[in-house]
Amino acid sequence: MAFETIRQGRERLIALLLTTPDPVLDEVASLGIVTEEEYEALEKLSEPRERIRRLLIKIQKKGERGCEQFLECLQSLFPDFPPDLQPPARRYVTQTKDAENPEGGTSSEKNGQENLEAAVATRKNELENPESAELHEVNDLGYPDDCPSSGDIDPPNPEDAMCSEKNDPEKPEEPEKPEAEPSSGKGLVTPNFATSPMKNGPQNPETALPSKNDPESPGGDRFSEKDAAAVSSERADFEGSGNIPSCGEEEKTAAIKGKFEDGATPDSDVSMSESRAETPGVAMSVERCGAETPGHSASADRSGDEAPKTSPNKVHGGRRGALKTVLSKLRLKKFRNGKLRLSDLLEISLESLKDWTLSILGDLPWHFLRKLMALNGTARSTSLGQGTSDEDTSEDEEGGVSGDVFSLREDDSRASLHPLDVLCAVLLCSDSFLQQEILSKMSMCQFALPLLLPAVDTPKCTLLLWAMRDIVRKWRPHSLAQSRGFREESLVLTKMPTVSFVRMGSCSFSKSKLLNEVLSPSQQHQDFFIHRDMESGNIPREIADGLVEISWYFPAGRENLDLFPEPVAVANLRGDIESHWLQFSFLTEVSSAVFILTESINEREYTLLSSLQGSATKYYFILNSQAGKAKETLGLLNKLALQLNMNKSQLLMKQKSNNSAELVKKLRSTLRGVMSSSPKSASIRDMAVTARELGIQVDEDDGERWTALEHVQEITAEIQDVAKYKREMLRLQGDLWRNLAKVEKELCRMKGQRDVPPEDYRSQLRERWLELRRQQNQCDLTSGMVKFISGIGQLSPAEKHHFLKWMKFHLDHIARGNLSRLRAEYKEKCRALGDDAKQLAELDELISASSLGVEHFMRELGQFYEAECSMVKDRNMGNIQRQFICLPGIAADLMLEGFPMELIDGDASNIPLQWVTDVLAELHAKLRGRSRMLVLTVLGVQSTGKSTLLNTMFGLQFAVSSGRCTRGAFMSLIKVAENFRQELGCDFILVIDTEGLKAPELAKLEDSYEHDNELATLVIGLSDITIVNMAMENATEMKDVLQIVVHAFLRMEEIGHKPNCQFVHQNVSDVSAHEQNMRDRKHLLEQLDEMTKAAARMEKQSREMKFSDIMDYDPEKHSWYIPGLWHGVPPMAPVNMGYSESVCELKKYLFEFMRNRSPHRVPKDIPQFIEWVRSLWNAVKHENFIFSFRNSLVAEAYTQLSVMYAEWEWDFRKEMHLWMSKAETTIQNQSPDDLGPDTFEKLRLEVHQMLHNGEQKMQQSLQSYFESGTGNLHLVEKYREDFLRSMTFLRHELESYLLCKSEEAIRIQKGRSKIDHLQARYMKTIEGKVDGLLRDCRERDKELTPKELQREFAKMWKETLAELPLESLPLRQIHKDIRYQLCKDLENRGSLVKQMLHKAQSLLTYQSKPFCMKKEYLDLAWYKVPVEFITQQCWRELEEFTKSLMEECRRYVGQKVHSQGDYDQTYCRELLWMINERLQEKIAGKMCTSASFEVDLKLHILGEAASAFQKMHEDFLKKNDPQRRLEELRPQYFSTFRDVYYEKDACQKRAFDFCDRCLRPALWEYMKKRLGIEIVDNFLSSGESIEYGSRSFFQFSVQKKLLEEMDFNNYVKYINNYEVFVKSWIQTRLFERYRETGGLKELERVVLATIMKKIQDTLESSECQDALTVSEFLDHFCQAMCKELVISKDSLEVILFKNTASVGQFSADIQTFLPQVEEGTLSEWEELSGEMVFTQLQFKPQDEIFKRVFGCGKQCPFCNVPCEAGGSDHKEHFASVHRPQGLGRYRDETSKRLIYSLCSSDVVSSMLFRNLHTAFQWHPYKDYRQFYPTWRIQPDPSISASDYWKFIFRKFNHQFAKEYKADPADLPTEWKKITEKQALQSIREAFNME
Repeated sequence: MAFETIRQGRERLIALLLTTPDPVLDEVASLGIVTEEEYEALEKLSEPRERIRRLLIKIQKKGERGCEQFLECLQSLFPDFPPDLQPPARRYVTQTKDAENPEGGTSSEKNGQENLEAAVATRKNELENPESAELHEVNDLGYPDDCPSSGDIDPPNPEDAMCSEKNDPEKPEEPEKPEAEPSSGKGLVTPNFATSPMKNGPQNPETALPSKNDPESPGGDRFSEKDAAAVSSERADFEGSGNIPSCGEEEKTAAIKGKFEDGATPDSDVSMSESRAETPGVAMSVERCGAETPGHSASADRSGDEAPKTSPNKVHGGRRGALKTVLSKLRLKKFRNGKLRLSDLLEISLESLKDWTLSILGDLPWHFLRKLMALNGTARSTSLGQGTSDEDTSEDEEGGVSGDVFSLREDDSRASLHPLDVLCAVLLCSDSFLQQEILSKMSMCQFALPLLLPAVDTPKCTLLLWAMRDIVRKWRPHSLAQSRGFREESLVLTKMPTVSFVRMGSCSFSKSKLLNEVLSPSQQHQDFFIHRDMESGNIPREIADGLVEISWYFPAGRENLDLFPEPVAVANLRGDIESHWLQFSFLTEVSSAVFILTESINEREYTLLSSLQGSATKYYFILNSQAGKAKETLGLLNKLALQLNMNKSQLLMKQKSNNSAELVKKLRSTLRGVMSSSPKSASIRDMAVTARELGIQVDEDDGERWTALEHVQEITAEIQDVAKYKREMLRLQGDLWRNLAKVEKELCRMKGQRDVPPEDYRSQLRERWLELRRQQNQCDLTSGMVKFISGIGQLSPAEKHHFLKWMKFHLDHIARGNLSRLRAEYKEKCRALGDDAKQLAELDELISASSLGVEHFMRELGQFYEAECSMVKDRNMGNIQRQFICLPGIAADLMLEGFPMELIDGDASNIPLQWVTDVLAELHAKLRGRSRMLVLTVLGVQSTGKSTLLNTMFGLQFAVSSGRCTRGAFMSLIKVAENFRQELGCDFILVIDTEGLKAPELAKLEDSYEHDNELATLVIGLSDITIVNMAMENATEMKDVLQIVVHAFLRMEEIGHKPNCQFVHQNVSDVSAHEQNMRDRKHLLEQLDEMTKAAARMEKQSREMKFSDIMDYDPEKHSWYIPGLWHGVPPMAPVNMGYSESVCELKKYLFEFMRNRSPHRVPKDIPQFIEWVRSLWNAVKHENFIFSFRNSLVAEAYTQLSVMYAEWEWDFRKEMHLWMSKAETTIQNQSPDDLGPDTFEKLRLEVHQMLHNGEQKMQQSLQSYFESGTGNLHLVEKYREDFLRSMTFLRHELESYLLCKSEEAIRIQKGRSKIDHLQARYMKTIEGKVDGLLRDCRERDKELTPKELQREFAKMWKETLAELPLESLPLRQIHKDIRYQLCKDLENRGSLVKQMLHKAQSLLTYQSKPFCMKKEYLDLAWYKVPVEFITQQCWRELEEFTKSLMEECRRYVGQKVHSQGDYDQTYCRELLWMINERLQEKIAGKMCTSASFEVDLKLHILGEAASAFQKMHEDFLKKNDPQRRLEELRPQYFSTFRDVYYEKDACQKRAFDFCDRCLRPALWEYMKKRLGIEIVDNFLSSGESIEYGSRSFFQFSVQKKLLEEMDFNNYVKYINNYEVFVKSWIQTRLFERYRETGGLKELERVVLATIMKKIQDTLESSECQDALTVSEFLDHFCQAMCKELVISKDSLEVILFKNTASVGQFSADIQTFLPQVEEGTLSEWEELSGEMVFTQLQFKPQDEIFKRVFGCGKQCPFCNVPCEAGGSDHKEHFASVHRPQGLGRYRDETSKRLIYSLCSSDVVSSMLFRNLHTAFQWHPYKDYRQFYPTWRIQPDPSISASDYWKFIFRKFNHQFAKEYKADPADLPTEWKKITEKQALQSIREAFNME
């Protein structure tokens, strides 16, 4: 028992089946042993063992019969299946050779039970003896025709008897094989090939051997030896049922080969036996749906025997098995349920770069789809790549002659599949949207389309109506040829006659090939249908039998070229009509004529055809008569002619003497006759009705599509007149939106300003803008929009997708109808009205407004959303009231699903910025931030195929139909595969399709060039790669496009963005185009250079530029020559193969380019893309793009670069300051005599080397930073030169500082030479006197008491000082020396100046007098404008200049005084040089002053300086007075004298004195030099340092703090005395920080600890320890510390006087006192307050930080806002926010009111200005750079950008007026609405601090 066998052998079976679990599961499912549900459940189990275990349990539950079937299945799968596990019994039935004895072939229990070996032997014998095999044929399902019904076999089905040779598709005739004749008048007996069906077992129709479709079916043709040989090469262990297991492709390949080798070369209509089980199922389908089945009238086949009827589920199981096999081969099984989607296909992966070579069957679907998407005519090829194996050549190489060299055996070829099998499999595995795309692309390639899919995956075949919905065709029937009109219609809606071609029986010539010849014009053959002579067309079909294909012929309106005058559809049934009666029945219903191809007709076929009696369809027979059958066939045809009302013309004979051309000619003539005889016309939609009546499935008939369609029909039912509908139902995007666009542009351009002040005009425009938004917001949703929102918002995702597709189809259909009507009306009026331009213009406008698509509804949603947002921002609506807040999320979902999103509205030429921003932000959120994108755009003249190029390249769906030229720009998102993202450097590719440049409808507008320029600038600015598409026919247009493109690229170069550009020259087909056009490319480059120069002039760029300066362009790599799209004349022209291949090459290059570029540039993510859209659009709206462009990404990148530069600058400065500190210390430690002439030269060389190294290091840092790939650095590439220049400037600045400082240190040290020599002499004298006193006291008899000793020492000291010739340095009168220098400076200025100097008082008297402005200081005589106005302007200018100059001079004097040196004459000379330089600048700036101004100014500045220098000189003399210095040493001398006298061990005392008198002062000075540097370092590395990281950060911090404090006086200081304010601000922040944190003490401790560690290390060093004397020890110590500490030589001499201590003890004692010294020094610093600490420092931290944030110090010439540019030496000055000019003291000349206009508004207005620099002549603000070329004043990016200063002006309007002695400004009402929160937000946005 089989059940028991499985139970006992369970573990062995599990072990065996685990080797190949999937094939086993597939096989038992295909045989119907397990149900579909059981199969799916088992497939879901991931563990193979568990899957097999459960399978065995399910099999056992099916009982004994199920177990037996299962074991038989395993027997067929495993050749070495163990005998003890084989099924216990098998029936094997053989037929007798006697064809006339039915009993001889009858199967019975008695003789039918044989074991497997017997079955194999019998089978082998049959295959080896084809004569016997001829009599052992089986029917469709593998049953013998005479097999009696059993309990498991259904009653006989007459249709199953329809087995004949004619069922083999287009099988060529084999005349050499005699036809079997019927005997004894009993009719033909159908020979049955007994393949041993199992007992009562269902057969495997998937792998049945010969069936009624076989060429060797009844009709007498014998089963050939080749067939037998082929079958014998298969596995011998087939099942007794006749099934050939499908577990290996080699066997199938052999079987296929056998069928070909006998000369019967099948064409595309050849099918494999695996799919031949379809007929009964089809018959059952027909029966169920009530269609007439002619087979019912025939109860027997030709032999009169009945065929058993097979149950539908068994037939379906067979078809399903065949499908599973094909899907398994194609590796599509996973897509059987989870369908393949279009997005899967469009995804960019590594395969996108590959050249696809077909090597395995699994490649076929992807090859087909990718080639098809690229419109490649070879898409249908399924030939696998051929490879020469070693075996193929080994014999030849070895010269072997073991076998025949030539044979009839065909070459081995790899197994493949028929193209139609691949097509069917792909369609079955694709979702409905991908099916649409596939059929749409096939239509473009002029491939025949599948109309009816065979019933392989469903019980019934399927009509593809939905899949064809997207196809639109355009043609010109002959009826419109005269008027040159045309028709354009959806293919499924176009009514036309249909002619069908079917086959009955086999046919030696190809039906499909015949159709191709009929439909192809003589000069241009096309393969609409696959046929046997095409590549892969000879491979037998496995699942495509029953497929009905359809193709069309559309006339072009040329009578001499068109084959047919009107459109006609041609249907082609694959397979025999007997096998596919349902499809044939359908075709008879929908066709005007049916052409039946056959070679002979027998009685049974006659009976079958007789059932067509009464049909309205005309039937034509194309007869390729066989000799010997012609008489019978003609007789039957004549009988049929009476029944079917046929005449002679309905029989077309193909004579052997005639070639196919004559048949084709006759057939075309017949078709024209059919078309001219008023045939019935039907559209595909009409055919669907017939299909439903016949029980054929229609792909549209599912709930999702119908639900979506109902929604769409509710919307489109209201649309009659498109223009009217748009006007009434899409109201927001009409005039309201266009007016909004105009207002937005006017806000930027201010062209209509006239005499209205700019800010008032802007306020008016702003109010107008809000009013338009209010009007929009007040509009209610129309019924159409409510339904549309419901459709995209409430339907399920699948329904929503269908909804949008239905919308597109319906709207396109309606728009086409409207457009057709309007065009006809326009044509009529042109004839009737002549030159009546007005009416024609109105009609022209109607035509332009007649396009209607989903984008218009989405645009309306965007406007509703924008109107609502504007109301919320204007506080007219609360967030809780919003109803459209969900719309961006819905639109983002659509983008993710592949729908194009409108970026620029082409009708209004505007971007709905808020809508686009929020949609993209939602998209970014849905992608969870993984939104890195590369942006690719296309530009070109209208109708040059831009959209088609993108669609072909990426499989996108941009609109390309007639009347739908792209308007504006649309963007579509393409996903990049996960495994390719890293390599390509992005997650998505965003493709932007744009409207055509030079559009005819825009040409008549004045600003058409400007419109094109705006578009080009925007999309090039957004893109990483720009494709410039040019048609080669029109050189003028090409030049215009290039001009626009060059202009846009120039603008991009100026803002730091350099996209790649590819020039595509279309319609160039010559193979030598690239070579031939080399000269053209050179000429093109020359043109581009000229255009670049012209564009630079238009953009007011002064530098000479070439095209290569604005982009990286290689004419050889970046020029593409692409042939025309169509190969021939449309509408019947297929896509040009050259076009497809060229586009593929371009695509691969682009991907390679992206891949190579990805490591060097970080791609944009969505937030960055949003910012680019915003900033580019804002700049485009201004007239001057380059100076209007503001981008936060550029600003952020620039700020980060500035921050990095500031860090590098401080590192450089710090290094130089530390060096200077050490150099100065070293100089101070040197003897003046050692400071020879070469000292400074050595220092100078060292300074040069260090500065060079430092500059090189900074440059390297800059280079590394730009190469690091940090985000968006390419945007600030143009600023690199600025920073390099700033580095050079910094080097020169530091060089000047270091050399001056070094020179001054040497001069001071040398200045002490005389004093030091005197001091040394005096000390020697005193030491001699002390030594003498010591001897004298010791010689006395009595020891002196301490008091006596002190008295004796004091007496000696007094006498010695009296004896010494103490010489002091002379006291100089510094003010006299300075006055002398001043007189010398002014000696050539004339007598008037001399008189002024003579009258002047002593310089010292000017110290206490403030400098007061006098009227005589201004020389106004040469100005020709009102004096009063000039006086105000000049007075203010001069006052500010004076303050600035005096402050600068005070700083210089302070620095010199702080050096603690003596006065030097060079100080005065440097001061005078500074004053003269500044005065010269002022004169150059056209400030005319009198001589009295210069004299008084110099007197006041030098008077203050003289007083300071006099005090400096006196302090120096006092400090260096010899007597004072000696008095300071007196305690030390006395201490030494006393210790020596009393013979005390003074070592410890001397060590203490060394620490106290030498180290402590030196450490104090060290701290003064070093602490300041460390404070800056600490402060800049703290958390607060971000405020001081760049000028922009600093400005934001200051303005934010001022807003919080709201102190008017602080604002006045900030605005009017920025430098002083900033210094004060920084100092205050420094004090506060270290006071609050206490960090200063810690810093002091760290600095001191560092030097103490060095001292300790020096004391412990071997040099010091090895010294023999204390003197030598101290020499070593001082030498080691000479760069750090300045040790007093006077104190050191005293320490060494009479010092006999041991070195070791002295060193140890010093180290003992070091902690005490450290703590003492710290205590002294800690006793100082924070402010006092900063006054002690030589290096001022506040000054260094000030340099960092103050920058160049330049201020806006109009509003005095400080420059924020990084570095110190930049080409241009700029500021993020400008202020109302009234804050900078500007007032109206007549009203005296403060002016509230902003210079950022003025520069785009028509306003004029005049001032000192214009010689008080009026000039337009727009030309301000004529006078201020280094300033870049950018327009505000929005109306709210300057809200901060508007708020401050409004808040302190009266206080500013009082301060400036003017009247308050009359501010716009809008300003009064600005809140403090809005003010703060505006600077957040302006300084990019979001």
